[in-house]
Amino acid sequence: MRPEPLTSPSAATVFTMVLTQGPISRVEVARRTGLSSAAVTKAARPFIEAGYLEELAATERSGPGAGRPASPLVIRPDREFFAGIKITSDELIGVVTDLRAQVLASAHAPLTDLTPDGVVSALAGLVARLLATDPAYAERCRSLGLAVSGDVDRAGGVVRYSPFLGWRQVDLAALAGRATGLAVTVENDVKALTVAEQWFGEGIGAASFALVTVGVGIGCGLVVNDRVVAGAYGVAGEIGHIPVNGDGPACHCGGRGCVEAIAGTAPLLEAARAATGDPALTFEAAVAAAHAGDERVREVFAAAGHSIGLAMAAMANLVGPERIVVTGDESGLASYPLFEEQIRSAFDGQAFGAAAECRLILRPRPFEQWARGAASVSIQALFTL
Repeated sequence: MRPEPLTSPSAATVFTMVLTQGPISRVEVARRTGLSSAAVTKAARPFIEAGYLEELAATERSGPGAGRPASPLVIRPDREFFAGIKITSDELIGVVTDLRAQVLASAHAPLTDLTPDGVVSALAGLVARLLATDPAYAERCRSLGLAVSGDVDRAGGVVRYSPFLGWRQVDLAALAGRATGLAVTVENDVKALTVAEQWFGEGIGAASFALVTVGVGIGCGLVVNDRVVAGAYGVAGEIGHIPVNGDGPACHCGGRGCVEAIAGTAPLLEAARAATGDPALTFEAAVAAAHAGDERVREVFAAAGHSIGLAMAAMANLVGPERIVVTGDESGLASYPLFEEQIRSAFDGQAFGAAAECRLILRPRPFEQWARGAASVSIQALFTL
């Protein structure tokens, strides 16, 4: 399923640089990659002939020793389209993107059957609906990315364990491929969002950074030396299961005092109900009460923020990222202002030495951006060797 121009690591390097950092001249590509100008030209030519790249009009250079005018290379974003779907426990969120992962169409579909067959049937219908919105999508979309929470074997396309779906050892790539006729990639949802940030967002230009997600779970994606860290067993970056309170509540992982057991949506709500004495309190009502000044609920969110900040500092002390992007799912969007200050203060207090200089960037992301992350993984899979 790879495009014919992708025949060597040099070709993958050149195309990826133009995709993520273009428009860019051949000379600049050579300077940044260490390839010779001839190697860059050789790698780019097939992509130009196949319609993935094009040359812009030459721009004049100025100054002493200026050479010939440069003709920057740029992506043709509509050369190919990609579908991406974020799978949650109650709905599917789908998008169609272009080569730059710009969202062109989006749609949601409810999930009432969480069995693998039920989810695959629903996602096949959603993909068909999305691609039918424009004839060009159906004609030039051959890849589907799926993002799901839990332990995912990306290479094999298998969901080894997803607690929110109740799945174990589900060969999702094969099932979805048969149902849609597309080449399917499956990735952990946080790692998928990390890929989107690495190639198309806050991670551009950073050799190392971290993405921390806040919401139903507390997740973390790590990029070190320009590569997403998967770990030997595919579970690297599980910041949600760093213990920050040995006497804290039990976690679904079997541990105790984990960040996720304190700051995830469900334990947050449970703590807010206990603090207010209202067993019927909803998460939305808890957020509203905290915004309205209810100190009992505000303290619950503050404790969650403190826990997240401690875990982020531990991660920064170990990995030393250039920046940390903090984002989340829809349940986390409205609650960010309630614990942002505590995250920052706990991080600053616990980060060691120069690790405290790591820049924190808070960027709430709606679920469509998680689906975009799934599409980004399919883009990455198609254009890397």
